[in-house]
Amino acid sequence: MIVVLAEIDLQPGTRAAFLEEFRKILADVRAEDGCIEYVPTIDAATDLSNQTLLGEDRAMIVEKWRDAAALKAHLAAPHMVAYRPRVKDYVKSTKLTVLESAE
Repeated sequence: MIVVLAEIDLQPGTRAAFLEEFRKILADVRAEDGCIEYVPTIDAATDLSNQTLLGEDRAMIVEKWRDAAALKAHLAAPHMVAYRPRVKDYVKSTKLTVLESAE
């Protein structure tokens, strides 16, 4: 299993608009062959002293894929190709951390 943490650094004040567009692709992505989990996340309100916050202008996408081939197919999927231009004005940068299970 491949786990992806995609940290999206957004233009100030655009997170709500970004997430609105992102939610439009959720059903298509989750229906892709090899997709196990695909979830947009933002900071949780907790009182944990050691919590690291993303901040108001970031989102983290938590993804799980069967294998690297499924992840690569996802990146080239037509709905992803169509989605990128819709959010390009919101996204400053993206940092991908790609991990594999150590079980």
